[in-house]
Amino acid sequence: MTAYERVVRFYARYRGEKRVIGYSVLGRSIYAFFVGEHGKEGIVQGGIHAREWVTALLVLKLIGRKVRGGVWYVPLVNPDGAELCQRGARSVEALYLRRDLLQINGGADFSQWKANARAVDLNVNFPARWGTGRSNVFSPAPSSYVGEAPFSEPETRALAAFTLSVRPTFTLSYHAKGEVIYWRFYQEKADEQRDLSLAQLLFEATGYALSDGVSAGGYKDWCTEKLGVPSFTIEIGKEEWAHPIGASRVGKLYRKNKDGVRALCECRNV
Repeated sequence: MTAYERVVRFYARYRGEKRVIGYSVLGRSIYAFFVGEHGKEGIVQGGIHAREWVTALLVLKLIGRKVRGGVWYVPLVNPDGAELCQRGARSVEALYLRRDLLQINGGADFSQWKANARAVDLNVNFPARWGTGRSNVFSPAPSSYVGEAPFSEPETRALAAFTLSVRPTFTLSYHAKGEVIYWRFYQEKADEQRDLSLAQLLFEATGYALSDGVSAGGYKDWCTEKLGVPSFTIEIGKEEWAHPIGASRVGKLYRKNKDGVRALCECRNV
């Protein structure tokens, strides 16, 4: 069963509050699940990079953890990409698009694919110093293509609109791999100490090291710089593990990460 199939099945069985927040390029649903009580609410998202679909499975498992406050979980922002990574070109029905993607990928092995079905890397498609990242590319590619413009993709527009509707007190994005926490993106000085203190809580909860590194055009970057929301990216999984990290690792990843969301929810500063 693919990650997307697991999310679809979970959605059908989930008895709590849930919704479809948008649709992918190929019309697949992007699902969100709510845990806790409304008021101060965070957003936790995964699966924005196709080959990192294991993060969607981690988020599904985290939904079972009780929190103080409320959290919206979006397990799989990039369902088309995850399907392409796990099932290959046969996951794309339109023959012309399948042909184009095979050409862009340079073959039939999509296991290292990060982008969506239009070969746009969704995590460089947000209007946060868009197109200025060192690894950015400017034509369709398996990874790092910024798109024709910020928010050019339905998946990024859906996540952005959902974020603006929720007005979260924090966001947390799961990526793979490296066991590191990114927390900085050109914050106002008044916000920097706040965000660092929260990042340190994540360090205490997970054991992952903090990094001052910055990228550009990511969801965390947009939330931090444009919305002023404390936002964090956690890179789960050991650096030596090969992409894509398989489902057999989820139990271990869950044990490392099970208290991170709770730590953010329970902090008085959020």
